[in-house]
Amino acid sequence: MTIEDIGTKPLVSRAAVRPSVGLVLGSGAARGFAHIGVIHALLEHGIKPDIVVGTSIGALVGGCYANDKLDELESWARALTLRRILSYLDVRIGGSGLIGGSRLARRLTDAMGSTAIEDLPLRFAAIATEVGTGHEIWLTRGSLALAMRASYALPGIFPPVKLGGRWLMDGALVNPVPVTAARAFGARVVIAVNLDADRFARGATIASHGSDPSDEPPVPPPGTPRRAFMGLRGMFGAERALRREMFADAGRPGFSTVMVEAFNIMQDRLTRMRLAGDPPDVHITPHIGHIGWLDFHRATEAIAAGKVATEKALEPIMETIAALG
Repeated sequence: MTIEDIGTKPLVSRAAVRPSVGLVLGSGAARGFAHIGVIHALLEHGIKPDIVVGTSIGALVGGCYANDKLDELESWARALTLRRILSYLDVRIGGSGLIGGSRLARRLTDAMGSTAIEDLPLRFAAIATEVGTGHEIWLTRGSLALAMRASYALPGIFPPVKLGGRWLMDGALVNPVPVTAARAFGARVVIAVNLDADRFARGATIASHGSDPSDEPPVPPPGTPRRAFMGLRGMFGAERALRREMFADAGRPGFSTVMVEAFNIMQDRLTRMRLAGDPPDVHITPHIGHIGWLDFHRATEAIAAGKVATEKALEPIMETIAALG
């Protein structure tokens, strides 16, 4: 079924009767490749968005679609391997982000060129957050490549991006699934893609909890002065301690795990609140909970999941378009 099949009478002028469709692409790092499958499924059934709004990876995929670069992005994503991913990570110490991001930025600039948002064939906005004020910033003009970079600048990982005199970082901090922006831009039908809805049994309340004997700190050997004990730990255990901080082991989460999980928790709670206040007309929720935030090498799985989820949502999408048209 396609959008032309709606109703019992032929559409004399599709543009005249079809309500404007807004596509909202949420944040979710590597899971965001599911957005590619979502867009493909919509287009295959004649549903072409008039407005696209994205946050973080959603802004990246949405911007590529708006600039007719979706196929190029898909080819690049499907070819990603762990080794290729590492080649893009220009790690640096002492900056405002663990990863400089210059290699990814060059790749993005080469793909997007000098395209300005206002020159795109459809209405597009990338959501970002201002450092210091926490303002929600809707990037609707200027460099498309810079807007996409600012929207995915995950705090602590990528450095913030300066645009129009403001330092900007990841939009997921304020609006992970920006339905509000799509409605503000005139979308009558809002289709939102939430990449975190598949994380079941999370966010509950543990009403009673406390410490137990196993939580006690390590005790130095009998007769060892505390200063000497700490000195030995500092002398022989510095490298081991650093590894424990950066990488997870059997007993404790590592640095990357803590960063990602903290962002996951914050985004999940914020998404629920924002969507409760302004729900979309159709909510697409790909089953991608098994794909980690940093599993960029699993793009093929994510794309397929996005397409499947969209095909399941086609009926309510068609009904909503028909009702408002």
